[in-house]
Amino acid sequence: MEAKTIENYNRWLASDKVSKEDKEILKAMDDETKDAAFFKDIEFGTGGLRGILGPGTNRMNYFTIKRVVVALGIYLKEFHQHAREKGVAISHDNRHFSREFALECSDILNQMGIKTYLFDSLRPTPELSYAVRYKKCDAGIMITASHNPKEYNGFKVYDETGCQMTPTKIDPLIRIINKLPNELEVETPQGNIRGEQVILEKEVDDTYVKLVESIQENKDLDKTNFRIVYTPNHGTSYVNAMRVFKDCGYDVYPVESQVKPDPDFSGTLSPNPEDPRSFIEPIKLAKEIDADLICMTDPDGDRVGLACKTKKGEYALLTGNESAAILMDYLFSERKKKGTLSKDGIMFNTVVTSELGKEIATHYGLKTEQVLTGFKYIGDRINYYEIHNGPTYEFGYEESYGCLPKPFVRDKDGIQAILLYCEMALFYHRQGLNLVEVYNNLGKTYGYHKNKIYNIYLEGSKGTQKMQEIMNRAIFDPLTIIAGKDVTKFEDYFNKKRYYTASKMIEEISGLPVGDLVKYYLSDRTTICIRPSGTEPKIKFYIEVVVDDHTIAEKRCDEIYKELLKDLEVNL
Repeated sequence: MEAKTIENYNRWLASDKVSKEDKEILKAMDDETKDAAFFKDIEFGTGGLRGILGPGTNRMNYFTIKRVVVALGIYLKEFHQHAREKGVAISHDNRHFSREFALECSDILNQMGIKTYLFDSLRPTPELSYAVRYKKCDAGIMITASHNPKEYNGFKVYDETGCQMTPTKIDPLIRIINKLPNELEVETPQGNIRGEQVILEKEVDDTYVKLVESIQENKDLDKTNFRIVYTPNHGTSYVNAMRVFKDCGYDVYPVESQVKPDPDFSGTLSPNPEDPRSFIEPIKLAKEIDADLICMTDPDGDRVGLACKTKKGEYALLTGNESAAILMDYLFSERKKKGTLSKDGIMFNTVVTSELGKEIATHYGLKTEQVLTGFKYIGDRINYYEIHNGPTYEFGYEESYGCLPKPFVRDKDGIQAILLYCEMALFYHRQGLNLVEVYNNLGKTYGYHKNKIYNIYLEGSKGTQKMQEIMNRAIFDPLTIIAGKDVTKFEDYFNKKRYYTASKMIEEISGLPVGDLVKYYLSDRTTICIRPSGTEPKIKFYIEVVVDDHTIAEKRCDEIYKELLKDLEVNL
């Protein structure tokens, strides 16, 4: 084991602040588990802090959370003049210790003299973002591990705009964290007057739901004989979603075994919409009632999964890239018909997202701006353009099944998304089309785009080292041929350089922070992105092919991935 691992482990084992129960867990750990739990301090990633629950410096527990919340309180007092009065909004999901962690965060901030606004029970991530904006808070905290397995929990921190903090704000916070004593020794600085804890009123729910319902493009579509199956995956969105469905007149059948908040996710094999296993129970119900559409939100309610009934009576799953592409084309075309599409409109996505979205936006005369992975970068740009009077926001999305139709929230919003996905599916259903057919029709215009994501899990200090070796190979010794195709362009976001193979031209990548990511463009329109995950111990490979025959697309992705691992000399 690494020296750091041994030092941290022994410190916890010797501390009288660590409970007897946790010490028993520590004593039972094998070397691999010790290494994963103690080889480093838990870090901010793409979605804030996220880790496995339990004792350890690289785990989610009261000690690691306290250190971050104390730092946040210091940060707010230093950079926000009225933080004590404007306060912090706090929400949480259905996971183990989520409510307890939320209450602990509130108490620590109250001790520091900072007001807090706390929901009376679990609420989805987008409503936390909305609450920050509605109450004009200086910050927000969301206790969630999103779609991760049940063993995880997490901590997202939001700025005064309701956007997750970007590096310009996170970096000063991290510097404060690093100056504090370790997680077992840090103390809560006491304010002169204890801050007030306020339970948020029902008005926050009501105004949020009203705004969601206002985003419909064609609210008067005939909704008869159109059945929808919905599941919240035991998470936060059931109440809001069913309220919106009822108000808007949709015929929705919830998966009853998955509607109750459950930290163990006992009614599903996976709470992640990206995992086909999450659709097993919804598809069973859909077959029973002959549903036309299946939609689901992930546990913290910021992402959506879709499946539609095909002409064969089977249920086809759509990826985040596919569903968002169909939705964009639907929204932009309807707005263009009505004359409501902005003349200076802009669409946001990320550098790992399908190229199809940009092609659709360009077709409708919209600008596209790509940001690094993490919706916080999109939220930050929304705020920037609002301050600078345009361009006008039209849509934003990520490949990871999350989008934001309207920016009264500054994070992905699963409730907004499912409402418009249902409207979109109904719109095409009335034309005799299912969503697979609609997506294939887009392929006739833009070429058939197929995306696949491949993950390699690498845990502990050895896994981190292996991950770095792969990234170093990709960054500092870039490939020129992949799977028999020439690399025409290579983007290195770590060094912020863009290389054009044929002309040998090199240009700066401007307007983006440094990112641990590379992107290859091949001569046949294939794109490949490689990056470490910001939420789990894994490295991700994003491969997109563009083909004329959609039946060969998936096989082509698999072939490229296999050759890519050989070219990068990845031995697993």
